[in-house]
Amino acid sequence: MFEKLILLLFIFSIAVNLLAQQSPVKRINSIHFQGLEKTQENYLNQFVQSKVGAVSTDSLLQADIQRLKNIASIGNATYRIDTIDQTLKLVFQIEEIRTLLPILNFGGIKGNMWFQLGFSDINWKGNGSFLNATYQNNDSRHGGQLFYQVTRIKGSDWGFSIDVNKGASIEPLFFEEGTVNYNYDKIGIGLTTIKQIGLYQQLELGGNYFLEKYAKSTYQLLENTPGPDALREPKYLTKVVYKGNYLNYHFFYLKGFSWTVAMQDVYNTLDKAWFHSLQLQGKYFSRIGKKGNLATRLQLGIATNNDSPFAPFVIDSQVNLRGVGNRVDRGTAQIMFNAEYRYTLKETKKWGMQTIAFLDMGTWRNPGGTVSDLFGRNHFRQFIGGGFRIIYKKIHGAILRIDYGMDMDILNRNQGGLVIGLGQYF
Repeated sequence: MFEKLILLLFIFSIAVNLLAQQSPVKRINSIHFQGLEKTQENYLNQFVQSKVGAVSTDSLLQADIQRLKNIASIGNATYRIDTIDQTLKLVFQIEEIRTLLPILNFGGIKGNMWFQLGFSDINWKGNGSFLNATYQNNDSRHGGQLFYQVTRIKGSDWGFSIDVNKGASIEPLFFEEGTVNYNYDKIGIGLTTIKQIGLYQQLELGGNYFLEKYAKSTYQLLENTPGPDALREPKYLTKVVYKGNYLNYHFFYLKGFSWTVAMQDVYNTLDKAWFHSLQLQGKYFSRIGKKGNLATRLQLGIATNNDSPFAPFVIDSQVNLRGVGNRVDRGTAQIMFNAEYRYTLKETKKWGMQTIAFLDMGTWRNPGGTVSDLFGRNHFRQFIGGGFRIIYKKIHGAILRIDYGMDMDILNRNQGGLVIGLGQYF
């Protein structure tokens, strides 16, 4: 009996060896990209984990496809495998979308209209670099920006960005006597070093020099306005920003989460004072069926609690609470939450149309106030509303957004407003 068992094991081992010889493990012999118009193969290879000489698996290839689709310049990606003489030729079929675009951007609510003119490219030179040059008119005042970012220098984990900007607007500042409107100008230049940590995380270390100027506007609601007539403040800023991006894209649908932690220190050369702030932002997206997309955003912020009208966090329809109005208040701490359900009414190869329902809520601490301000009824605001999105899928970010929000407080039913812009609200 024992001898028969030994014989069977011997025969089985011979059969296994013969089968292995007849069906050798197939390894990737070459990797190719088809359909490229502008994007460089070397850039895409940074996001593909399949390597020449490695064994191909379906799970690895599906992950590679999703990573390619997450690149802003790629609309869609598929793959095929050609077998040639017991080797595998891996081919990724890429569908690029336009990234070099003229900018004609606009938005506004009652009392605050703005527009932008310029151009941007999120795939400059085909290597994922970002170039943006814009002129912006806000409250009939002139500003603009020139921004250039290289996320990976020659395929390395290091990058940089340069930012030259001028902001100009009419800012309402809040005193005990009432609101005073100031012409606000900010001119700055900044340089940031970027370190990629794997494929999904990024660390930024940067510094800025900027000059802020305030001058009382000729348009005032008060006869005797408090506050300085003019103020000029040169400042230095240092920042540390840590980002994680685990979002998966399929055209305009999103799934997954992302987060950002930003710490800033500002030194005012005029009064030798330091100002510190910490901001955290998290986003979570979930697919609901084939046409639904749930989107949520949580923003937390805290800063040096100076009793000053020049507080850093602003409450505004364009930024965090749709319907609240144009920069209605400022604070030195904030908690903001936004949620919206996006449902696709129509989708073709080039176009999409969505309807949305949203809930925006938030609270803030008054300058010089206490933590209890965050939980007081006077500062907690909730807005509900709905809107539409018109989406052109062949251009990155080509989304026309129209939302209307109104206050959920029965005592403020007359407060609400239309918010128009390009791109999703968040």
